[in-house]
Amino acid sequence: MPYANHSPEEVESRGEEIYEQQIRQNVEAGNKGKFVVIDIETGEYEVDEDDLQATKRALAKRSEAVLYGVRIGYPTAYTLGGHITMEQG
Repeated sequence: MPYANHSPEEVESRGEEIYEQQIRQNVEAGNKGKFVVIDIETGEYEVDEDDLQATKRALAKRSEAVLYGVRIGYPTAYTLGGHITMEQG
């Protein structure tokens, strides 16, 4: 989904920064495999097993939100073929 004021690289960079600095320590325990959807402009986020449900809740809060998604405990959210392995650490 394109955003008028943010490049895809900017959304990714800001989303990763917010996740690492503000959110990760609050959600990682007990939520591995779930999704975090982050509003990169406010820092608010939603956690759910279903990324679409988390996205809907984030957009219900702020319909113009610029969102970035992360799968907790994994290096990527999705894979095509093969399998996803959990991060070590």
